Amino acid sequence: MTETIVLNASHIDRLDLSPIRPLLETWLADDILAHEQALTFQIDYPQPPVAQQEWSEIPEVRLWFIRLDSLYPWLPLLLDWRSGELVRYVAMLVPHQFSEREGILFNPQALDILIMHKVFVITRWLRALGNNSNVKVIQMAEMFGYELDNSIFDLIQAHPD
Repeated sequence: MTETIVLNASHIDRLDLSPIRPLLETWLADDILAHEQALTFQIDYPQPPVAQQEWSEIPEVRLWFIRLDSLYPWLPLLLDWRSGELVRYVAMLVPHQFSEREGILFNPQALDILIMHKVFVITRWLRALGNNSNVKVIQMAEMFGYELDNSIFDLIQAHPD
């Protein structure tokens, strides 16, 4: 079942994570991995009608998501990838441009850094939960065109600090 977190201007302007915290705390107390790809966001933030922007182009919205990511860096596993939520989330964290023909174009170096950061953080988090599978991390990277070799996981496992 998909859960939708509704964010309004007050939440965003105050960097208030209260709309998502109770849900994540409940999921963490339960089996959080049972909620993979079950989370979406509905953003209600005022914009001028003549200059509508993508949410990731609004600095206040991006800052809210940066704060969210700093506290819950494993959150991408919980996002509903099928609905485009993972790509939208990454757009909040990585500089990009929109192309009419090609869609979203991420800054390649920034995307490299974010994806590798997520590989390290999420792999470590999964291991701490007793999950030794690399499948979800590999699938997440593939969503952005990355093919991960299993040797990266061997390196991570060799240095669990």
